[in-house]
Amino acid sequence: MLEEIARNKRRSVIVLLLFVLVWVGIGALLGAVFGGNAKSPGSAIATGVVIAGLFAVGAAVYALTSGTRLVLAVSRARPADPGQYQQLHNVVEEMAISAGLPKPAVYVIDDPSPNAFATGVSPNRAAITATTGLLEIMNRDELEGVISHETSHIKNYDVRLILVVTTLIGFAAILASLVWRSAFFMRPRGRDAGQVMILVIAAGALLTVVAFIVGPLIQFALSRSREELADVSGAKLTRNPVGLMHALQKLEQNDKPFAGFNHATAAMCIDDPLQHHEGLPHRLFDTHPPLEERIAILQKIAQGQTT
Repeated sequence: MLEEIARNKRRSVIVLLLFVLVWVGIGALLGAVFGGNAKSPGSAIATGVVIAGLFAVGAAVYALTSGTRLVLAVSRARPADPGQYQQLHNVVEEMAISAGLPKPAVYVIDDPSPNAFATGVSPNRAAITATTGLLEIMNRDELEGVISHETSHIKNYDVRLILVVTTLIGFAAILASLVWRSAFFMRPRGRDAGQVMILVIAAGALLTVVAFIVGPLIQFALSRSREELADVSGAKLTRNPVGLMHALQKLEQNDKPFAGFNHATAAMCIDDPLQHHEGLPHRLFDTHPPLEERIAILQKIAQGQTT
């Protein structure tokens, strides 16, 4: 487990460094585009690199300092009232104590779709959120299973990894949109007009690939590997894999869409809030392993405890 925590910390650093390098490359390309007719193209490229580098660093800092607040705001989460949601607070506190962590902030989302997620950059700055739909259908053992899963995400530091990746993918999508709009309205003139348009289109295509193909594939791969780890870790926290197993079985029967989430933030949930793992093409871009696979792993753990 300590090895996995260390690996997730290293992955966060690597993702941030790759993000900066990608944006520096894009900045150089844009500098070449807009400085192609300048007297000193090298200066324009250097300017593009500096601007893009500053943008990348600023985006990374934002992801680490404000990404959690952004996710909670986008998902329309609100602080869970301790009186109204006493059992949820009690279970979160119990799981935090079991994991040796500070109690995370507790939020709820008014949504009939049963789901939950954890977010934050460290155990000291983490939050666990559950939907009202989840709280309505889970008994205490099942709720403990769900919260133990989310607590394990916090303990394993993979919430920070997914938070950083999700935020940076969002920035890539924004910049891709800006580049394509500029390409639509640009009317370059002169002998280099065609070359300028080709470079702009190339920059837009590169940003689009980063935002909508490469980034999500990295995100989904990271998410799939972390979900089964959190299931196993959660079962160790409660010493009751049956609780989480039954919770996942109930989630498997859910057909209510999660209104507050989208493809960028779906990777944070205990189950894919958008759709339920239908077919090989879907699973390539799926944020979670199929629920039946996760349930089967927990069944093996439960059988091992009884033999």
